[in-house]
Amino acid sequence: SRLSERVVESLRAVTGKDGVSVGSAVREQHGRDESVHSCRPPDVVVWPRSVEEVSALAKVCHRHRLPIIPFGTGTGLEGGVGAVKGGVSFDLRKMESILDLHQEDFDVTVEPGVTRTALNSYLRDSGLWFPVDPGADASLCGMAATSASGTNAVRYGTMRENVLNLEVVLADGTVFHTAGKGRRPRITDLASHFCGAVSDSPPLPFQRKTSAGYNLTNLFVGSEGTLGILTKTTLRLYGIPEAMVSAVCSFPSVQTAVDSTVQILQCGIPIARIEFLDDVMIDACNRYKYMLLKGNVECDPLFLPPDARLAGRFWFGGGFSEEITKANSGSDFNWARDPETRGRLWKARHDAWYAALALRPGCKAYSTDVCVPLSRLPRIIVETKEDLTTNNLTGPIAGHVGDGNFHCLMVLDPDDPAEVQRVHEFTDRLARRALALDGTCTGEHGVGLGKRGLLREELGPQAMGVMERLKASLDPINLMNPGKVL
Repeated sequence: SRLSERVVESLRAVTGKDGVSVGSAVREQHGRDESVHSCRPPDVVVWPRSVEEVSALAKVCHRHRLPIIPFGTGTGLEGGVGAVKGGVSFDLRKMESILDLHQEDFDVTVEPGVTRTALNSYLRDSGLWFPVDPGADASLCGMAATSASGTNAVRYGTMRENVLNLEVVLADGTVFHTAGKGRRPRITDLASHFCGAVSDSPPLPFQRKTSAGYNLTNLFVGSEGTLGILTKTTLRLYGIPEAMVSAVCSFPSVQTAVDSTVQILQCGIPIARIEFLDDVMIDACNRYKYMLLKGNVECDPLFLPPDARLAGRFWFGGGFSEEITKANSGSDFNWARDPETRGRLWKARHDAWYAALALRPGCKAYSTDVCVPLSRLPRIIVETKEDLTTNNLTGPIAGHVGDGNFHCLMVLDPDDPAEVQRVHEFTDRLARRALALDGTCTGEHGVGLGKRGLLREELGPQAMGVMERLKASLDPINLMNPGKVL
């Protein structure tokens, strides 16, 4: 570590001896995530146990002008935890309390060490759940920091729509709440939500209102640790669906798969997930350990009937989905109605990363993350597959067809400089292709280290200037996760 013993002792005075480490193995563990970016270890790692300790540690870092890098579970995909300028990694996993569950208000407040699966396990007997599912068992504050989403976004939205309040520690140790301390914007019309559940359209989330001041909560959602440390988040919860079914179906082309998706959504059939796998990805899953039907779309119609009177409507919606797919040349439509079969189907989807890696044992993987308007999805996927073939690259495609977000799981040999360069050039072309189609360079993984230039192209100099001034206002000496996003 490059830090003086005096600084390390100042940190230990806050957390105790066991709450600070300068060991090289520990620092290297905190200098990398699941991305292909090289390890950038911090100078020291600290484990605060409370917001008071986080604030006190931040004040030490501010006094000594040490960069602060928040660390959750290390499951990020864009190098967001790398300490590019050294400094202190704040490992928040010891703050793992679920603090305030309000079942009648459908919200809960958690500390940053609480993960998605831990929260849903805690909620199991309450009849509620938190549906945002990025695949990895990520920390919920980390998911807020990257504005994560995943397979359920087509119905439940991303973290940006599901975070109600945040407790934030700024670079100088100041602690504040983005929506006011203890505030949980109230449910204004519970009845209309349930009425929505029986209408032709999928029910919207509970309507919670506030028009008080700037939306500071969404300023910090997606900020990737560059504005402050998230030490609590209040989340929107949902009732557990009475019934769920899944289905897998084959299509002759991307266009017919997208046409079916659009028509299902236009008909108001309540769909939780609509996932796309191309022929290469299906083959990879089949070879790995799952036998899926040949084809390139799998969909999960998810219905939320509030009582048994909707049983007939439930099955009607499912049958209507099948009719739409058949009208668009879909074939091999098979339902998975029991929990075990559904679990196997979605386990296969979530294991797509490992199935792709198994195509080339010993290699590494990198996931692209562009998102385009749904109407542009067939064009960009066709052009992307042509690009992969032309440049002799392995990149099976999996995506969330319901919201236009897809991933090429690039499998490459990191010891082959020529292949690494081809992958880098391909990912740049793909991102610019998405921007040219009015899309974004990142749908859910964040900007991190590698997409800063693309973000500037996407937003333009004026918007970037506003972001830079906001950053300078909250963090004038650039201590919070420097080198990321901007």
